Amino acid sequence: MKNELELLKVLRVASECNTFREAAIKLGASPQAVTRAIKSLEKHYNEVLFHRSTRQVKITEFGSKLLERLCPVLDEFNDLWKNAKDEKTDLISGRVKITAPISLGPRVVLPSVVSIMKANPSLSVDLRLTDRIINTVDEGVDVGVRVGFLHDSGYIARKASVMRLVIVGSPSLIEAVGKPQSISELTNYPIIASLDTNTGRAWPWNFKDARQWTPKFPVFTTDNADIELAAALDGIGFSQQADYMVADYIRKGDLVQVLESEEPSPWGLYVYRSQPNPVPRRVRIIFDELHRALSQLDRLDYKN
Repeated sequence: MKNELELLKVLRVASECNTFREAAIKLGASPQAVTRAIKSLEKHYNEVLFHRSTRQVKITEFGSKLLERLCPVLDEFNDLWKNAKDEKTDLISGRVKITAPISLGPRVVLPSVVSIMKANPSLSVDLRLTDRIINTVDEGVDVGVRVGFLHDSGYIARKASVMRLVIVGSPSLIEAVGKPQSISELTNYPIIASLDTNTGRAWPWNFKDARQWTPKFPVFTTDNADIELAAALDGIGFSQQADYMVADYIRKGDLVQVLESEEPSPWGLYVYRSQPNPVPRRVRIIFDELHRALSQLDRLDYKN
């Protein structure tokens, strides 16, 4: 593992594993060789690439940023290597099954997929929009988009951005009923609830310090994020929304954020897949494009 390309390949595989031993098995190398490769890269960049403990390793922020720049280069090299013996078309074909939250379907997934399909007529896509947690292996999903936290180490995931959760109301609503000044006061105001189709109950609202509040008597309940947004714009009630849904409306004054001091920490936006390497080119291209599109979502400025 002396040349630079091999070292970078080790970094990529190690980033997808919980331990260097696991990475070694995937690479067909010894754990010591993997450790030496990572140390060599850390020396070269003069940065720590992995947080290490006795039980696991986790890539650092510097390592993640390096990997984001590195992956397209490695993928391009792999494509050139595969196609070295015969000059095949650059077009991709086959079927890719994608899952994503309903709210991100029309905003991110569909535009990204359509542009790829237009350039690759032999590519077919099966897009499933749902807010429930699904088993990607059982349902044959190739690429998924998820909001929140990924606890399953079996996924190969890449964080694309973060999402703020904000409580909003229309100017007409605020003029009529005022602004809630605390979480406990929300009970006294008209609330729009989002339905958790997994449980049949309203999703709890999230606040800083991991506190939650569940609407018990909402004036309006729906399982569709766009309908919830439309109801908030119409002044039906206050709603907790993802910032990518309401950023433009807040800027234009159509919605007003309330209880800003109680806003929770941002949630992650991830693209993930269950397939280990090697990955079909059609899957990798859609994976990378969805990551790019998510990173460019219209959002409110991040607050520390």
